[in-house]
Amino acid sequence: MAKKEKYEELATKVLELIGGKDNISSFVHCMTRLRFNLKDTSIVKLNEIEKINGVIGAQWSNDQLQIIIGQSVGDAYKLICKKAEFKVEKGIDENLDNKKKFSFAAIIDGISGSLIPILPLLIGAGMLKVVIILGGMCGLLTPKMPTYTVLTFAADAGFYFLPVFLGATAANKFKANMGLGMLLGAILIHPTMVANVTQKVPMSIFGIHIYATSYASTIFPIIMAVFVMAYVEKFFQKISPDSVKVILVPLGTILVMLPLTLCLIGPAGSFLGVYLAKAIMWLYHTTGFFGVALLAAVYPLLVITGMHGALVPYMFQSFASFGYEPIVCTAGVLSNINQGAASAAVALKCKNKKMKSTAASSAITAVIGGVTEPAMFGVNLRLKKPLYASMIGNFCGAAFAGLMKVYSYAFAGSAGIFGIAGFVGPAKTNVIYMAISVIIGFVATFIITMIIYKGDEVY
Repeated sequence: MAKKEKYEELATKVLELIGGKDNISSFVHCMTRLRFNLKDTSIVKLNEIEKINGVIGAQWSNDQLQIIIGQSVGDAYKLICKKAEFKVEKGIDENLDNKKKFSFAAIIDGISGSLIPILPLLIGAGMLKVVIILGGMCGLLTPKMPTYTVLTFAADAGFYFLPVFLGATAANKFKANMGLGMLLGAILIHPTMVANVTQKVPMSIFGIHIYATSYASTIFPIIMAVFVMAYVEKFFQKISPDSVKVILVPLGTILVMLPLTLCLIGPAGSFLGVYLAKAIMWLYHTTGFFGVALLAAVYPLLVITGMHGALVPYMFQSFASFGYEPIVCTAGVLSNINQGAASAAVALKCKNKKMKSTAASSAITAVIGGVTEPAMFGVNLRLKKPLYASMIGNFCGAAFAGLMKVYSYAFAGSAGIFGIAGFVGPAKTNVIYMAISVIIGFVATFIITMIIYKGDEVY
């Protein structure tokens, strides 16, 4: 009952402080935030909103008002919709913000928006690989066992058929037909296509030479192709008579996209994906542990600005190309856990009861659930010093991981404490070294926060 009353009060005050329901153009929520697009932003009382019980923080992102609530954001959203007489909508992706067309942010949004829906698929396939490795270590699975064979091809399928999966999600992202997107992805990995590439059989279409390359486990070719396909499909939708539209649109779209994809877009995307991964690996091998530590140190700043999304395509391309990823996953796991470590120190030392309660719950959410927004925006960024401490802790933990050449072998989904499972690999010491890295980062962050944060600094 107390929880309901808390959000009743929050809903009433938020509506009042943003200028009432008539000032709202649109209203949605994501995993942790209420997101308002308002007609008149000048009348919003941001400082007063931050003081409301249940509000962790508030900020402007472009012209969108974002109020950070945490994991109970759905309860607050429904009550505000009820009071404002709005229709309750489904939550949106965490990284979905207003983007300008053809900007760098829009490109990253397009790629990330295509990848995010298949995260459960990649987590499932990745963790199957972890099960296989653990089974082998324990002597429960050997390559001669039928179960080992089935688990292996099931895990591989998640990555091999990426062009088909991404054909669907990219089509959904770019407002194209999902079936056509999947067909385009399936064409890239058709057995005949694969066999011709393997046997170096020359191929052409309409007299145009087809560049022979493998598209299995690739990301960029299909996303780029479906992006173009969306415009081609719209063109045929526009020019086709209604009587033959059902036939002409899919046929015309595929006939145009076949040479474009196989002769131009596909090879360009394959080149981009392979050499992007190789370039980052070269940087990793060149800078060694310092490069890993530096990325981990600045990772919270990347999250705050949304630039961490630019690393997602490389991360999955690395898993697909090399079978492991040595930089981003390490930085992500350490950064999220250390946001929790900093918040935990604030919870112990802070004299303000509201901040103490917020910091304690945010620490648990970050360390266990891997959701850092409450800790980052509601505690560490507001107080600044805990954020600095977490960056130092990230550097210390990642430096050790880099020195020990720790690799992530599976995307484990949560970058909290359970993200360590993704570091189970062929070398038994890999996951142990990652666990040590986490302990180093957590302890360093906690101690530094306790030293530099005085306990009475609440803004």
